[in-house]
Amino acid sequence: MPQPILYVAVTNHGFGHATRTASVVAEIQRQCPEILIIMTTTAPRWLLEAYIDGDFIVRPRAFDIGVVQSDSITMDRPATLEKLRSIQKNAAATIASEVNFLKQNRVGLILGDIPPLLPLIARAAGIPCWMMSNFGWDFIYRDWGHQEGGDEFLEIAHWISDCFGQSDRLFRLPFCEPMEAFPHITDTGLTGGDPRQDLEELRQQLNLSAPREQTVLLTFGGLGLAKIPYAGLSQFPDWQFITFDDTAPDLPNLIKVRDRQDRHCRPVDLMPLCGRLISKPGYGTFSEACRTNLPITTLTRHDFAEAAVLIDGVCDVLPHQILEPEEFFESNWQFLENPLTPPRHHQPMPEDGNRAIAQAVIDYLMQSA
Repeated sequence: MPQPILYVAVTNHGFGHATRTASVVAEIQRQCPEILIIMTTTAPRWLLEAYIDGDFIVRPRAFDIGVVQSDSITMDRPATLEKLRSIQKNAAATIASEVNFLKQNRVGLILGDIPPLLPLIARAAGIPCWMMSNFGWDFIYRDWGHQEGGDEFLEIAHWISDCFGQSDRLFRLPFCEPMEAFPHITDTGLTGGDPRQDLEELRQQLNLSAPREQTVLLTFGGLGLAKIPYAGLSQFPDWQFITFDDTAPDLPNLIKVRDRQDRHCRPVDLMPLCGRLISKPGYGTFSEACRTNLPITTLTRHDFAEAAVLIDGVCDVLPHQILEPEEFFESNWQFLENPLTPPRHHQPMPEDGNRAIAQAVIDYLMQSA
């Protein structure tokens, strides 16, 4: 029997899409190690290896741009539009090149999160295309298109919707927009990584001494944030704050985790030690916080349509605090003294997304082999 081959393509935007997709791939490998995985992404290999224990092939390709950003919330719309025009202009050549690769490598199934060109590539190659996400890029660009001077974004959103309409299946994740462009939708539970560190060992390694309710994890995605107001931490000498920000100042109550590239520690590994997460809206971070039952303080993002959907969803299931950007960037962190808002519902969200998507992929590939 020929080896089953899964081709996985990840959108070229931040780290969150890569980590949530890698979590699904890790589950596929755990259940069925004979499946060969080709990861098509510009995400760094160390990030993928932080979630995937087994072997995989990396194909460094980018089929979309997402949003051009200087940090995790500062967006450059003109640069994004220029990149999108280039992607459209070169679409035929991109498709032809990738079809050749897929046929040469006898790929049996394509899974994407969530490059719009992928269904067109799959159709041209005659291979089923399954996708997974809580939003499509048409949702983001259509919102921009409805704003003044956004006609070109609206045209691109229509084109992307047409692309998504040629996919064979969508695994729609929680905290989602309707994603009506997709013809066949399967709703799934939360995806993401699970903590895998010994908590007492990790506590000692990081020299954590504050109680859990006064231990705060700061994480703002792979691009981080500019001008985080770290000076305000001096107001809370009895608290401990944990960051992955290499540029953060040296403060007595700020612990900087420096070993991400050595796979020793990920944000999700630290979540069980913390009483609160401070973050910007992001599916991967919110999902892992829900899976570890970690309360969230989050900034808003009024210019990125997914953010409102994420914040509304997390308010249902976790204790939370919503901050306007100016409340954070111009603050002395006094918001930490305010009580969190209880979740609107107490029904936990299903957490079976990794397993459900992995099982569907395995069933298809093994039956097709």
